[in-house]
Amino acid sequence: MTRRAAFFTAVSLLAVSSLAVLPLGFDSARAQSAPEIKRTLLLQQDATIAGYQAATMIVIIPPGVREIRHTHPGPLSVYVQEGTLTLEHEGRPTGTYKTGEAVLIESGKIHQGINLGTEPVKLVATLIAEKGKPTSAPAP
Repeated sequence: MTRRAAFFTAVSLLAVSSLAVLPLGFDSARAQSAPEIKRTLLLQQDATIAGYQAATMIVIIPPGVREIRHTHPGPLSVYVQEGTLTLEHEGRPTGTYKTGEAVLIESGKIHQGINLGTEPVKLVATLIAEKGKPTSAPAP
């Protein structure tokens, strides 16, 4: 694997770290008791490409929880370690990714990860992005 390819794989995980979430059927009365996505940062460091940073995280999405629609400033690679992830992705049909499968989310594409199952979804995510940029932004 080239250094550039390794860098972009690492950066993809960074994006996942800052994803916002809302439970399915969200309302303000349930906001304080709703299950939340848990993120554990494994690696965050300058990449081998000047001006870029890589981040890798473990992300756990509880059953019935979805992220808000958002984008990332760089490529995000996601590996499903446990469970089944439903992914709505701009320009693609809704996809389903099971344990052992991976997906690449391109820079700037609007997307939303959803757990429609009864068990938590555990992901390993890597983001490569320009240093100093926000790792994600809500979609308009």
